Amino acid sequence: METGLTFDYDREGDILYISTLPPYPEQESEEIGDEVVARLNPDTGGVEALEILFFSTRLLRSSRLELPVTTEMRLTASG
Repeated sequence: METGLTFDYDREGDILYISTLPPYPEQESEEIGDEVVARLNPDTGGVEALEILFFSTRLLRSSRLELPVTTEMRLTASG
């Protein structure tokens, strides 16, 4: 099943959440780089969400944000 990306920002925690589906208790978490946490599918190990800690602070330091993941982007059919 293909799904789009959802971006949510928690101002109080200064965390940007990028996800393909809502979090669920079975998801596993792993820090994958400079204060970036991946939420993983417990069966496949696939990345289902990213949590970017100290997001606004990062943007003040640099206008570029690189994440240690790869992806293929396509337009979804509108409907």
